[in-house]
Amino acid sequence: MQKLTKDFFLNDSVTNVAQELLGKVLFTNINGNISSGIIVETEAYCGRDDKACHAYNGKITKRNEVMYAQGGIAYVYLCYGMHNMLNVVTNTAGHADAVLIRAVEPLEGLSYMLARKQTSKIERISSGPGNVCKAFGIELIHNETDFGGNELWLEENPTHFDFEIRASTRIGVDYAGDDAKRLWRYSIKDNKWVSK
Repeated sequence: MQKLTKDFFLNDSVTNVAQELLGKVLFTNINGNISSGIIVETEAYCGRDDKACHAYNGKITKRNEVMYAQGGIAYVYLCYGMHNMLNVVTNTAGHADAVLIRAVEPLEGLSYMLARKQTSKIERISSGPGNVCKAFGIELIHNETDFGGNELWLEENPTHFDFEIRASTRIGVDYAGDDAKRLWRYSIKDNKWVSK
């Protein structure tokens, strides 16, 4: 398979990237253990005019400053003090756009995922952003990791398959007023791994 090139991440439309990430393959190499899966659900966030974004209106904090870097690195943060969330930073430096990876259909390394989740149940093991990080071994130490490296990366899917993209409102952003109504959550229609 072929890793996504830097140009892929520098697209100035975060919604386009969020849709183009569907069908791509997420990989982690944690202590020599490879896990991979097809991205089936994403959410777009734009730092300039999106009240749901951590960097709305140019806000810079210790947590979100990675969003202002050049696209192609990971933004990993802790949500509700419990769940790590993996985001793909996009656009050129200074724009603070990112795509949240919400759900992944497992391909390889399922035994590692089960061990990390401490379960024997495969169903929904990587549905929902917190589950994605847990199953794939993604921690806060992976914040700012370059997707061009060998620990956390994204590849083209060598197995072409046609799918329909479903657009809907994002999850858990009711505080964002009218921006919460944006149809910026994208998923592969009828895929069973999409989060509930």
